[in-house]
Amino acid sequence: LKMSWFCFYLPLHLLMAACLCHSIKAPTTSSQQSFKTDLFNFYHSLILADGKETTIHLLKDIPKRYYFVLEEGRALTPFTITVTPCDVPIEWSILVHKASASFLEKAAQGDHDTQEVSRSQKAPSMVSTIFNYKGNSVETYMGMSSHTALYMLEFLSTERDTHITVYLTTDTTSGHLYPELPMDPRIDVIGIGHTTVTLTWKHSPSVLQHRENIQYCLLVNEKHNYKSLCAAETAIRSSGMKLPPTLTLSLSPYLLEPQQVMILSNSELSIINKASSGEVRQICMGTKNTYTVPNLSPSTQYYFDVFVVNLLTNASAAYTGTFARTLEEPEPKVMELKDGKVIQVVLDGKKQKFYSLQYQARHKKIQFTFQLCRGQVRVHITKNDKTVALENISGLRSFSLKGKLLDTYLVQLRSTEESNSSVKVQVSPHFHKPLFPLLPESLKIKSFSKLRTCNSVTIAWLGTQEESKYCVYKKRIEEDQVWMELQSVDRCSGPESRHKSEKVLCKYFYDINLQRAVTTETIKGLDAGTLYLFDVYLFGPSGIPVRYHSKVVKTRKKC
Repeated sequence: LKMSWFCFYLPLHLLMAACLCHSIKAPTTSSQQSFKTDLFNFYHSLILADGKETTIHLLKDIPKRYYFVLEEGRALTPFTITVTPCDVPIEWSILVHKASASFLEKAAQGDHDTQEVSRSQKAPSMVSTIFNYKGNSVETYMGMSSHTALYMLEFLSTERDTHITVYLTTDTTSGHLYPELPMDPRIDVIGIGHTTVTLTWKHSPSVLQHRENIQYCLLVNEKHNYKSLCAAETAIRSSGMKLPPTLTLSLSPYLLEPQQVMILSNSELSIINKASSGEVRQICMGTKNTYTVPNLSPSTQYYFDVFVVNLLTNASAAYTGTFARTLEEPEPKVMELKDGKVIQVVLDGKKQKFYSLQYQARHKKIQFTFQLCRGQVRVHITKNDKTVALENISGLRSFSLKGKLLDTYLVQLRSTEESNSSVKVQVSPHFHKPLFPLLPESLKIKSFSKLRTCNSVTIAWLGTQEESKYCVYKKRIEEDQVWMELQSVDRCSGPESRHKSEKVLCKYFYDINLQRAVTTETIKGLDAGTLYLFDVYLFGPSGIPVRYHSKVVKTRKKC
């Protein structure tokens, strides 16, 4: 049995009805209605919609085919087809079969008969490939037809499962679904700094015509350029993140995922997607065609893609991406330390760079003292280029060192967390009056659960053999504030940062016997079933306070 091109290419399980036209016997009167119904369903299920963007999912090595018919009615029928790969390169082609269109159309309308089938079988096959492409770029085919014809689009992915979008239109007089690109779609780099890159691009004609419905969105990443917005979103999702749909680029409401950060300032929307492989930033800046990308890392190569987005349809067009490398960061300045002087250093956790301090010894014995204010800090001390101390510090830490006169000490500090850290530093001769008070073995505050009431709490803390001043403060907090209060506390800040109403009392005490150097205090006048944050400050001879670890206690709800 000789089969035509049409039945050879269409999937058998979808076209059983259509392929009956090639059987030796024509459909009988009793089966004609069933034949027409099946053919009608096939015709309308595989026809590519005109004027609508269609998302097509492709399985690896399995071709997928869609069809459309151009009918007679005018001398020339223009049409365009735009295919956007959203991941890996694909193969796609357009074939035309001029003999089958009229038959299919009449069959779908119910005009099928045996003579028509016979004529279709005898018609010479007029199949031709008019376009084919392989790659991952957005491609548009523009054609013109002067007669009725059946067109077939065949898509194939040979690398892995993927998806694409296809847009067919025969209406070239109305507005475009996709925004237009300028004649020169390149992005120009007009400025490079240590942490910034300035870009500019030519305006899209769509922006000039429909300013209120069009905006530019910029994508910044450290891996490579993307040829379409859907390709970028697919790559980000595959790295373990969830992206909001393209509609979010038009500032529509949506919920951010935990690994996303949204920044909205000066009418610009910036979405930062964090993943193990780096971060991807989406920045939408309205219709401005010049933008300075901030907060980049020095000496790092970045890739920049600009998309012009239609806010009404969410369709987008990609400019030709570019890349640039930020300038190397200059060598950090080394700050000189002076005897007895305290300095506070804030360390950038994101950049993970060292902060350097230098000291030239005027005594053989010296002491470096570090008070951690926030975060975690790694301390590296060298003497004449040889390491003498290397440690991650927490709380208060001193290093007593011996050397020669005029020895050069270099202190390097670095945050070990992604968030910023802060630390106070002092260097002094070993015999110098100590900056910080004598500390107890532990800076923890203890509460007694059995002594809790509806309006009072009893706390205790350790003292020392040196008479010192202790001040107690309380603060009422909500349950959802506990984590933030404990994480954001500045352990170097003293009572001067507290509200006067939070002060409970101040007292002096000490004990020569360290086993008995413990004091307790019952704080009264509290509300039932309420969380309180308690702090104790220890003051030494220099007047600089040391803050105990904060303690959260909840009063009893019923007594």
